[in-house]
Amino acid sequence: MKKISLIMILLLVAAVLFACNEDTGYAGEYIGYSWSGEASGVTFEEATQYIETKMTLDKDGIITNLEIDFKVKRGDNWVSRLDQTSTVSIDYAVVPTIATVGDTVVNGDSMFTVQTQDFMSFYAYGVNSEGVVALAIVDPVTRFMFETRLDADFDYTQKLSALNVGNELNVPTTRVSSFGLVKPTSWDSYVTKNVFNVHSFSHVLTETGVFEGINQNSTVRQLLEALEITFVEGVAQEKAESYGFFGLGGWKGNYEAIAETLIGQNASQMISIIDWSFERYALGINESNEFGIDVQAGGTRTAQDSYDTIAGATVRMSRESTSFQRALVAAGIITEEQVIIGRF
Repeated sequence: MKKISLIMILLLVAAVLFACNEDTGYAGEYIGYSWSGEASGVTFEEATQYIETKMTLDKDGIITNLEIDFKVKRGDNWVSRLDQTSTVSIDYAVVPTIATVGDTVVNGDSMFTVQTQDFMSFYAYGVNSEGVVALAIVDPVTRFMFETRLDADFDYTQKLSALNVGNELNVPTTRVSSFGLVKPTSWDSYVTKNVFNVHSFSHVLTETGVFEGINQNSTVRQLLEALEITFVEGVAQEKAESYGFFGLGGWKGNYEAIAETLIGQNASQMISIIDWSFERYALGINESNEFGIDVQAGGTRTAQDSYDTIAGATVRMSRESTSFQRALVAAGIITEEQVIIGRF
């Protein structure tokens, strides 16, 4: 009887252990990385930039939480590009002047002095006590900061199209990054343009966020009222220096959008963020599983989904996908050999 009882106990313990193992499944937090220079042999320890994905799964592989961060090394310190803490000061006495472009770029005169971790989707503005308006918006395509300075007697009922490069009411003063999709060598073709229509991709400024619905037929007053600038008898009222991030909200908003898209999906059924079966993407992958390095005819160097706003204006999704895939490797869902090294 005792022997039977012992066997029953052992069987019960085994059943419990098996059940516990079954219950655990994929449950846990898994971390993956993508880093700059990986395709050229740079190790993670040597990198000066990396993307980290933290993914939490339940036992069935459902993504219950996902966080993506972009770290950059500044001196001896690592800082997050998602940190939106910024400082802005405005010199209203300055009249913005256009930057010189060509073989070299020389910034023009700017009203704004800005310190920020990153200028992606950045804008800043203010109104001084005399009613002078200052507005700066970073164009996501050329990566130039376009500035507008308007005196107190400006007619704010004019259409937004009245502000353009040619009349110096929307002036590209400062290049904030050399990695723009378009690198102007002359401003001749931009004479009638402003920051809201410099490129077909300019729609990312106005499809969502603070500038949603603004177009060339909007009045200048409507644009400024979107920034909560108020008017009394047609004169803009004083507003302290302010800043923000348009569209989905810079790096922070973009990565939150990716997370929102992925949370609730079953990671055990996913290979990556990107559907690599899309022919133009597939043609961009070389024999070493690196994307955007040795591109075949008809392929592409970038994988973006800005039009559908999953990631906003300029996030190159391939490197974010690499980080996500490495989290899948950590979870045992795919192998390292299946990871596609994105363009970083």
